[in-house]
Amino acid sequence: MITRYLNGHVFTADPDPAAAWAEAFAIDGETIAFVGSNDDAFHADETIDLQGRLVLPGFTDAHTHLLMMGAALGQVPLTASRSLEEIQQILRAARESRPDAAVIRGRGWLFDSVPDGAPVAAMIDAVVADIPVYLDANDYHSCWVNTAALTELGIDRDTPDPIGGHIQRDAAGDATGLLLETAATQFAWAHRDATTTDADRDADIERVLSAYPAAGVTGVVDMAFDEFGLAALRRALERRGGELPIRIAAHWIIVNTGDDAENLAQVARAAELARDASSPWLRVVGIKLVLDGVIDACTAAMRHPYADGSNAAPIWPVELLNPVVAAADAAGLQVAQHAIGDHASEIALDAIENAIALNGELPRRHRIEHLEYAAPGTAERMARLGVTASMQPVHSDPAIFANWAEMLGDERVERAFAWPEYEAAGALLAFSTDAPTAPHEALANMYVASTRASALDRSVAAVHPQFALPLTAAIGHGTRDAAASVGDGAWRGRIAPGYAADVVVLDTDPFVEGEAALLEARVVETIVAGRVRHRADGH
Repeated sequence: MITRYLNGHVFTADPDPAAAWAEAFAIDGETIAFVGSNDDAFHADETIDLQGRLVLPGFTDAHTHLLMMGAALGQVPLTASRSLEEIQQILRAARESRPDAAVIRGRGWLFDSVPDGAPVAAMIDAVVADIPVYLDANDYHSCWVNTAALTELGIDRDTPDPIGGHIQRDAAGDATGLLLETAATQFAWAHRDATTTDADRDADIERVLSAYPAAGVTGVVDMAFDEFGLAALRRALERRGGELPIRIAAHWIIVNTGDDAENLAQVARAAELARDASSPWLRVVGIKLVLDGVIDACTAAMRHPYADGSNAAPIWPVELLNPVVAAADAAGLQVAQHAIGDHASEIALDAIENAIALNGELPRRHRIEHLEYAAPGTAERMARLGVTASMQPVHSDPAIFANWAEMLGDERVERAFAWPEYEAAGALLAFSTDAPTAPHEALANMYVASTRASALDRSVAAVHPQFALPLTAAIGHGTRDAAASVGDGAWRGRIAPGYAADVVVLDTDPFVEGEAALLEARVVETIVAGRVRHRADGH
């Protein structure tokens, strides 16, 4: 059946400004069949009047973590807490409301909400000491735990730091309760994975599959895919008759074991999964490497020290990184490298250049994730190499920016999250949220991108408004370019004939009402592959 939609304000995301807007479009099955004006002749079996509403291509969240996001939606939220007292009050209330709980898990705390940016177990023990408490930082690169959790994890003064991580210790050598980088993943997260049931993971996935269409998101790129996520999503496909409400492309996480053979075996597993084309809704397209940490915890690898004189080494030494990137490149896998600091982005690009030199001319579109501070010239180098800049506007939200700026404390702060540099250089720029490190809502993400103001706290003034992008550009990076970031730009991410019928209808038009309307707008309807996957109440 062909359905024609009339009287819309349709942003097509066509890169040609002359073709960026339309009044009408039609869907035939899973595909856009027509885009044009109300007066254009086109046969349809059904006609729907949009009554002037804004229509956008479906958003692609080009960097997210599905299982973690689903779990986070059911955990104790702490991002809005701006003092230790507030955090403790929330934890106390959580314990009182869950008297039978065996563990409390929270997420989203900020370093500048804790005295001296130094969380310790005793701060949690003061309100919850009888059961383990695990609190993931807002950036998900640190985990703050209480004494009961340290005991449960078996961490004591003799426990060695893992490769690329650190167990924070006091002057006596005892663990304080803060686990940084791979210490968080290999202790706290590994224990979480071992104690989480398949039923728990199924519930987490169902939360995500409901939340994303409601936010206008029609496709996602999972950036830490593993066996747990693979099994959970395969079960979801089976429950749903072989179809999902969103399109999922995934990057297999590669953990640095310190051994070339073990690292390359992980790449081989990713290549095996990428060859499995059993579902168009779920596919592995590449690998993910975490090269450094985050600026907020001074664990991102920088060319020059932080304000306190410290610095951090890369999690992947070059001699171990290069073989993995070269093997993935040779296998046709997309390589995504987490690089927040400028030294990390430098070695990420060196590794890609090394792979090109070894493997010769191949079709490739590698990417660097985050790029929160990159040295001048990085954008131009990425454009020359055809490397995508995958960035998250919500990470620059002014409400959480102060600690970031304080950790650098110099002129580098003035080039934070410099998206226009990548546009000017001609690099592909794809926007995402990195949920659950930030809210997953696409419209809030577009608000930050187009204003550099806060979607979390409107009382906070914009920071670096000179880096704000026009709304058309921001939405293009969150739709068209985000789809292109995983090689899908020829068939989805735009409203154009022959493209996938993935579209979103809003009840408010920020192009008319102004960018602030993005924070009030509701997604009226989300259509994926021609089928309604979300419809707001009353519509």
